[in-house]
Amino acid sequence: MLSPLAHPVYRHLFLAQVLSLLGTGLATVALGLLAYQLAGAEAGAVLGTALAIKMVAYVGVAPVAGAFAHLLARRTLLVALDLVRAAIALVLPFVTEIWQVYVLILALQSCSAAFTPTFQATIPDVLPEEAEYTKALSLSRLAYDLESLASPMLAAALLTVIGFHWLFAGTTLGFLASAALVVSVLLPSPKPPERAEGPWGRITRGARIYLATPRLRGLLALNLAVAAAGAMVIVNTVVLVKSNLGLGDREVAWALAAYGLGSMLAALSLPRLLADLPDRPVMLAGAGLLVAGMALGPFAGGAWTTLLPLWLLLGIGNGMAMTPSGRLLRRSAHPGDRPALYAAQFALSHACWLITYPLAGWLGAQSGTGTAFALLAALTASGLAAAAAVWPRKDPEEITHAHADLTPDHPHLAGSDGESHTHAYVIDDLHSSWPQRGGV
Repeated sequence: MLSPLAHPVYRHLFLAQVLSLLGTGLATVALGLLAYQLAGAEAGAVLGTALAIKMVAYVGVAPVAGAFAHLLARRTLLVALDLVRAAIALVLPFVTEIWQVYVLILALQSCSAAFTPTFQATIPDVLPEEAEYTKALSLSRLAYDLESLASPMLAAALLTVIGFHWLFAGTTLGFLASAALVVSVLLPSPKPPERAEGPWGRITRGARIYLATPRLRGLLALNLAVAAAGAMVIVNTVVLVKSNLGLGDREVAWALAAYGLGSMLAALSLPRLLADLPDRPVMLAGAGLLVAGMALGPFAGGAWTTLLPLWLLLGIGNGMAMTPSGRLLRRSAHPGDRPALYAAQFALSHACWLITYPLAGWLGAQSGTGTAFALLAALTASGLAAAAAVWPRKDPEEITHAHADLTPDHPHLAGSDGESHTHAYVIDDLHSSWPQRGGV
């Protein structure tokens, strides 16, 4: 699975991702401590608001950034965003008011909403071979999961010798190191096709491609299923462990580690699994594990010995359902349209989290974790059912279709019989909808 790291450009990008994630993880720990310093017992409300701001920035900024990312070379854009994020992290230790935290978090996460989809859209251009790209997706998933384990441990170690404000310096160094690694390589910057399209058309282009592609409509439904199960884990683990089971902080960390370990196990297994199976059954099976785990939650979440395996199962389901998503996006757009499409996935997936985060918190607080498990399990199952319904079982890359609106001598029909032809099908200016019964 490590073979993509032999590619020097990808190796630098992967290391940039790891260092950036590590810096972000340190900032997460430091932000919680800063909120407590500024707000005391109201720190939870401050963090909840900061999380909501983060999601709103992701949903609102990503499509705009994806529409206009082509105006700058990718390397220039990524380095500039890393430098801005480093500057913001450097300012955070000096804030004295809660509103200042909110403003800086909005700026920081807006940069991340522009950086992440652009970064993700670059990888398939660097690794065009599908097998290598699949391994790169698994490596990326591992990086995210390892960060969730390593960052708190590193922060805890550093806090034994320095104050929490210095953790923001670690965040700054992470972003600066990421910028240095990106600037050290040459990145492809495919241009979107030339078209007469206004700003709104550019901003919505990624979403229009996304929602017109059946496999991506299935991916959106899977995003909802993953968000429903994941929100239960992220929001209510501390409640389950400390309030329901009467255990301590260490057990909270172990439970979250079990969830991350499950996702890592899935990421390690997927390159071999996807070499033999299509994406659809693997991703639907992962969502099926999420449904099963959530349905077992009210019964298995009441004891420490059953909670850990349950969280492990949910982690495996999360990894299976989401890790291959980049393969679907790669198949579904021309290289020039990928930044807009990846931005649409980034925004729409986080819109699902924006719904499920408060839902998990409200249900857990008002009706108890058993009710939260049951209702979020129903939402997870609805996502799985919708994905299975809208994502066709037969989903070939090349589709035979006709163009009723083109003349037989149109350049697009060169080499065909003038009525129908076959090629890798994606939504673009000549293919505005998915073919039905041989037409467009």
